[in-house]
Amino acid sequence: MDKAKKQHLEKKGWKVGRVDEFLNLTSEEATYIEMKLALADSIKEHRLREKLTQVDLARMLKSSQSRVAKIERGDASVSIDLLVRSLIVLGATRRDLAQVIGYRHP
Repeated sequence: MDKAKKQHLEKKGWKVGRVDEFLNLTSEEATYIEMKLALADSIKEHRLREKLTQVDLARMLKSSQSRVAKIERGDASVSIDLLVRSLIVLGATRRDLAQVIGYRHP
């Protein structure tokens, strides 16, 4: 957010800050959430690149379309294990996984 917009919002009475500050997250918790979101984003990117529907991916995972939707939006109920397994099913390599995990979510 640019400085002028931040000042404008603060003048209107809004408190402007980072999500981790607002939620009072530790750096470890923030990192964990960033990793899950990066994995979820990568799953959707891989699925779309392969021209697969959520139903197609669900079949590959022996799961449901609604579960794939939760996976792709980074739902808290989805484990990192399922996120990693989904990427592997979509053909991601260990190097791909390392790049995703190393990515810092904006």
